[in-house]
Amino acid sequence: MHTETTIAPVPVWTNEALCAQTGAEFFFPEPGSSVRDAKRICALCPIRPACLEYALANDERFGVWGGLSEKERLALRRGTR
Repeated sequence: MHTETTIAPVPVWTNEALCAQTGAEFFFPEPGSSVRDAKRICALCPIRPACLEYALANDERFGVWGGLSEKERLALRRGTR
């Protein structure tokens, strides 16, 4: 039995994202590490709203997306933020 994995196309806005010009270690830190640096970079990024929208629409569960951590995105989805 052969199963195919489909990969969603990379959104065009990622070309302008500051995270694309920075190391992934800021946005996907080791458990227990600070996300402060990632949030600082996100705060300066012109496409932060599109990034957050993408993360919420695609249920991204890891890393910092659109300036929010996993826990912050979960709280936003649940309406507790």
